[in-house]
Amino acid sequence: MYQPLNDMAASESKGGTKLLDISNKLEGSKLEFKLNGRLDTITAPQLEEEIKDKIEGVNELVFDFSDLSYISSAGLRVLLSAQKTMNQNGSMVVKNVSDAIQEIFDVTGFSDILTIE
Repeated sequence: MYQPLNDMAASESKGGTKLLDISNKLEGSKLEFKLNGRLDTITAPQLEEEIKDKIEGVNELVFDFSDLSYISSAGLRVLLSAQKTMNQNGSMVVKNVSDAIQEIFDVTGFSDILTIE
């Protein structure tokens, strides 16, 4: 079962719109993050912090993007950093990517760097 993270993970804009919910599931050495909302300049630091806090001992990192509506260059930077870490420690997969986010991965070359399912 996914566990919601701290209050920062449910950041809201001034209009009350939820920007990003981050939940995670740790099973042995597999860590999966499920993202809901927007991964952008405002929300990327909270994901980066959650990854840093939980990555120790993980050899399989999974991101479920089924409910992610947007990713900016700041979000891409967090994924690249996580990929570099996992290249030394195991594997990383991004799954359930929308067509819009897949297009961003294709245009930026991230589709050649990341394992996307």
